[in-house]
Amino acid sequence: MKRLPLKMVRKDLLDIPNYPLPPGFQIRLFEKGDQHNWARIEASVGEFQNEKAALERFNKEFGPHMDEMSRRCVFIENEKGEVVGTTTAWYGTLNNEGEVLGRIHWVGIAPNYQGKKLSKPLLSATMSILADHHSTAYLTSQTTSYQAVNMYLSYGFEPFMTGPSCYEAWSLLENILKRKVI
Repeated sequence: MKRLPLKMVRKDLLDIPNYPLPPGFQIRLFEKGDQHNWARIEASVGEFQNEKAALERFNKEFGPHMDEMSRRCVFIENEKGEVVGTTTAWYGTLNNEGEVLGRIHWVGIAPNYQGKKLSKPLLSATMSILADHHSTAYLTSQTTSYQAVNMYLSYGFEPFMTGPSCYEAWSLLENILKRKVI
């Protein structure tokens, strides 16, 4: 499948769906040293070539904001206390207007734990954190993450069209997901 970037927005953070974690898992916030867990997870899902590259990105993007990470970065642990998933209730700007919005950022579930009903509880927890700080949220993704995009659609995120490639991306997704989106 052609990998095209896309953006999605949720115009309000009201009525966030709530999904419980399966037994044996728990959600917790970032603690000192968790940058290594973050890097391991993000490298394992192919966002980076290796953990070293992921850790470099973490340090560049989040290093100056460790206090905020302890309130905004979410992890899922298994029954052994091993981190198996993460995402961050971050913030940024969606367009050139400069308004700061909430952002679902760097979602990742370790490959051995994908399909175990962890993504929705992780997204629900993260969106609840965003709702404490923001009234609107956005995220970026790509057409190759069509299963995640389908979940984001079910959470009330909508396509944010920025140019002609967006129409190609969403047309591709409509065919794969077998649902009308735009």
